[in-house]
Amino acid sequence: MFRQSSTDSRGYSLPEVHESISTSDPRFWQRLFAFAGPAYLVSVGYMDPGNWATDLEGGARFGYRLLWVLVLSNLMALLLQTLSSRLGVVARRDLAQACREEYPRAVSYILWILCELAIVACDLAEVLGAAIGLNLLFHLPMLIGVLVTAADTLLVLWFTRMGIRVIEAFVLVLIATIAGCFAFEIFLARPDAHEVLTGIIPRLNSQSLYVAVAIFGATVMPHNLYLHSALVQTRRIGETEAEKRTACRYNLLDSAVALNGALFVNAAILVMSAAVFFKRNIVVTEIQQAHQLLSPLLGTTAASVLFGAALLCSGQSSTLTGTMAGQIVMEGFLHFRMQPWLRRAVTRCLAIVPAALTIYIAGDTGTYSLIILSQVILNMQLPFAVIPLVHFTGDRKRMGPFANGFWLQLGAWACATFIVILNVWLAWDEMRGWISGSSGAYRPLVIVACTALALGCTALLILVTCWPWLRRVPAVSERVAVAVAQEAPVWSSRVYSSILVPIDHSSADHEALGNALALARMHDARIILLHVEEGVTSRMFGSLSSTAEISEGQDYLANIANSLHDQGITVETVVRHGNSPAREIATAVQELQPDLLVMASHGHRGFKDLIFGTTINSVRHHVKIPMLIVNRS
Repeated sequence: MFRQSSTDSRGYSLPEVHESISTSDPRFWQRLFAFAGPAYLVSVGYMDPGNWATDLEGGARFGYRLLWVLVLSNLMALLLQTLSSRLGVVARRDLAQACREEYPRAVSYILWILCELAIVACDLAEVLGAAIGLNLLFHLPMLIGVLVTAADTLLVLWFTRMGIRVIEAFVLVLIATIAGCFAFEIFLARPDAHEVLTGIIPRLNSQSLYVAVAIFGATVMPHNLYLHSALVQTRRIGETEAEKRTACRYNLLDSAVALNGALFVNAAILVMSAAVFFKRNIVVTEIQQAHQLLSPLLGTTAASVLFGAALLCSGQSSTLTGTMAGQIVMEGFLHFRMQPWLRRAVTRCLAIVPAALTIYIAGDTGTYSLIILSQVILNMQLPFAVIPLVHFTGDRKRMGPFANGFWLQLGAWACATFIVILNVWLAWDEMRGWISGSSGAYRPLVIVACTALALGCTALLILVTCWPWLRRVPAVSERVAVAVAQEAPVWSSRVYSSILVPIDHSSADHEALGNALALARMHDARIILLHVEEGVTSRMFGSLSSTAEISEGQDYLANIANSLHDQGITVETVVRHGNSPAREIATAVQELQPDLLVMASHGHRGFKDLIFGTTINSVRHHVKIPMLIVNRS
């Protein structure tokens, strides 16, 4: 069984939006709309700039012959995303949490590092894709465009404050834009229907292997499995088996619609590339080249403009989901929470550095190869996410009646085996090339490095695969349940003798004083009223200041003190002067040594935080006494 964490927000995936959407409406369309959303956020990862590069490469070099790879990878993605959503709905755990609770700590840390590498690789493709889109539409130099993408952190910070529904709606608009652009591109390219259908027949050789693996890596993305298992928990579904079964059914429908939409976009890119470039024996070595050639080959500049707009939308939509996936992975594996904007900034910086270096050293043409390489890296990490997912969703102790049946489990293991075989094939092919041809004088070092990497990955893969059977099986005597009476834990109760209440002559004071008064009566404590004067005069002259505003504040403070004194409460007033209320409150706590600090929030958020500040957050990082934060009613 999963070791359940506490029921506070630290045990939830995406706690700020956990179970924030009701699904109780019994009507079909209303309930379908309530469940719709998570799969659309996930599907963004199936049509990001990495997919563009691999699909363009596959279509231009091999025509329609790799279309079957897209169809098969989409079917695999539908199966694996369904398993991921079932894990979130039934076990109420995301995949990262499940791994942390199941595997030894060392293994869990390694899996976390691999997943972080996958997220950085995905973000690398998004950085380059957005930079290329800016270059195509506004002629912004690639290196400048890469640096501009750092501003995506502000976009993410803004949207994550608006709730999960706003994010889903925004991403859906971007997806619709991308689909509309490529529907028009296909109309202009006019591919032969019979030739397109022949592309569904599986064919693969050593020449097309690298691109095929890159397509799989770009389509079945490992961090999407972590993301989906968390996003489904934003829906409030209930605890009964019937309610969970209904949620699984609606999530399956949501996934089918969203991922088939992603398949349309990917297939459209490959088919357009085959119809326009492969037919004319044009080798595409960069995305910009495809954009430049579309206008003369299709006879309209609209084709190029729509191509660039769709690429920019693709990069921006992937930015949002990449941030959420990074947050889920870090919190799930490490039980460590970081501010989403900071988490985004770290990931984006790790992606910007190799992108900027590639452009500086190899020029714009190097970005195309770098995008495809990033998708291969994604696929190499995929088995370490898929195999644990198959284990977890097939375990009846965890999933109960929702555990994978025989055929579903067989299909899931077939997907995992297929992915592993592709990775081993590609790894052997690439390492053989490095050792025999391109290593030169560094051949012994390359051999040692390749051998160590191969052995390490193989050992980890075997451990993750066989872990359920490697765990120690308890002896029969240990399985006998023995009821052991345990004494209830005893906690020492707190006694407050002095309570500090900062007041700022606002409506929030009423809430803070009301709660402080109740505690003061209960503990027979004195209340210390603190007011911070932060005007220009106060900053310059401190306690010698004397203005009408300061006099008004002193009268307000005296009236509160008299009212509390009349109610039998011991009151002390303190006035401080300075330009930072948070700093003055923290200093007063150090000097006065109260037992409790009571503060009321002002109820503003988002952009107002930038204007009015966030005093409470600043204070709580600088005081070591208990704080009671009261929300204004």
